[in-house]
Amino acid sequence: MLAENLALATGMVGATVVFHFIGLAGLIAVLNTRLPRRLRAGTGLQRALTILFTVFGLVAMHTVEIWAYAGLYISLREFADLESALYFSTTSFSTLGYGDLTLGHAHRLLGAIEGINGFLLIGWSTAFLVSVTNRMGLLEARLRHSDEPPPSSTPDSP
Repeated sequence: MLAENLALATGMVGATVVFHFIGLAGLIAVLNTRLPRRLRAGTGLQRALTILFTVFGLVAMHTVEIWAYAGLYISLREFADLESALYFSTTSFSTLGYGDLTLGHAHRLLGAIEGINGFLLIGWSTAFLVSVTNRMGLLEARLRHSDEPPPSSTPDSP
C-alpha cells in the first residue's frame, strides 16, 4: 500500500507542478502582449486590472489543482460526495488542515503530500505575483524618468 500511495502522490505532484508551470507560462505570455503592456504603463485603474487579472489567473490554477486532488479522493472512495472531497482537498492544499474530515489510514500519506505540494505551489504563485507587481513598479519608474531630459555629459560652464 505504501508504494501505491507514493506512486499516486508522485503522479499528482508531477501533474500539478507541470500544470502550474504551463499556467504561469500562459500568464507570462498574456502579460507580455501589447495590450497588457499598455495597461501596466497606463492609469492606476489599468495597472490594478492587470494585477487582478494575474491574481484571478493564479486562483484559477489553484482551483484546478485542488479539484484534481478531490477527483482522486472520490475515485479512491475516500469521500462519498464531491463537496466533502473538495473541502478536504482545499484545507489540505492550503495547509489549513482543520481535521474535521480525514482520509482513511490507507491514503493518509497522500493527503500529507498534497499539503506539501500546495504549500510549494502557493509559494511559487506568491513569488510570481510579487515579481509581476515589482516589474510594474519598475516600468512606472522608467516612464516617470523618461519625461526628464538625459543628463548632460559635459559640466555646465559659468
